[in-house]
Amino acid sequence: MLVIAISVVGGVLGACLPLRWGLIGFLSSVFLLFALQAGINVAGGFAGASIEESLLLFNGSYLSYLGFNLQITYRAFTGPILALTIPFIFRLFRRD
Repeated sequence: MLVIAISVVGGVLGACLPLRWGLIGFLSSVFLLFALQAGINVAGGFAGASIEESLLLFNGSYLSYLGFNLQITYRAFTGPILALTIPFIFRLFRRD
């Protein structure tokens, strides 16, 4: 459900992003979406458990827990980046 929600936000962002911002604006939007999705994954805990219980699985290491969630986010980020890219590129081609 999270991937669908972030994909919808990415689609809206791709349709509304000013074209004059170009590559810097696009990369900033990608970073924003990735950070949003990663933040929600980290805050949600492992499989719905609290963060304290999740840290028990990672031997109390916040860095391991964060790395695990960044890896999960990276693997699930294809949909949101496509939802952001398709309207943005379509608008770039229509501009000419």
